[in-house]
Amino acid sequence: MNLAIFKYAAPMTFYRLAGRMIPWFAWGAGILTAIGLYIAFFVAPTDFQQGEAYRVIFIHVPAAWMSMFIYLVMAFWSAVGLAWNTRLSFMMARALAPTGMVFAFLSLWTGALWGKPMWGAWWVWDARLTSSLILLFLYVGIMSLWSAIDDPRRGDRAGALLTLVGAINVPIIYFSVQWWNTLHQGATISMTKAPSMAATMLIGMLVMAFAAWFYAIATSLVRVRGIILERERHTEWAAEILEGK
Repeated sequence: MNLAIFKYAAPMTFYRLAGRMIPWFAWGAGILTAIGLYIAFFVAPTDFQQGEAYRVIFIHVPAAWMSMFIYLVMAFWSAVGLAWNTRLSFMMARALAPTGMVFAFLSLWTGALWGKPMWGAWWVWDARLTSSLILLFLYVGIMSLWSAIDDPRRGDRAGALLTLVGAINVPIIYFSVQWWNTLHQGATISMTKAPSMAATMLIGMLVMAFAAWFYAIATSLVRVRGIILERERHTEWAAEILEGK
């Protein structure tokens, strides 16, 4: 069993596995997004305090979750790559970064749309908002660092180190509303207590969260296949694919 798992660490084997997985996750993301948006805009009731403006949470909250989760997955692959010098680990980190950056930007943008009617301002230097902005800068900085270094292997290691250092920002984002007096509301969903929202709202948010997961997996697999072909273009199997054979 272990050998069967480890064989997918080879870029060629993982390239073929990713190709089989992409359609499932892509279709899953599309279907779940359609269901989630239907619940969000046509089934979920109007919030008695925030009115219709609250519906942005069905995009904002999953995007915020994914921006943090993807960064932690990048940190995991970076640590694996540095510890065992595995090529595929660094490729996975590179493939995840653009999707994480998109979710980080979407989280800030939808947060601004939500904040304007609730706080009367598009942006405040709140602890959670500021740390979330830093997360976006980390994504951009890591990707810029990769682009600035011509040698992919050196770029991999430099990016991995920056990713690991920046990982300290994720718990700061998550716990900021508990550590400091912030405008941002606390967690709506907690592992230790019942959710403070209607069941329909919770279901819609969770469906959208799974849609975001499926989307992140699909896009990252598409991207890593391109990275694998670029890195392995000197091999016979990759050359045949690039030549269209």
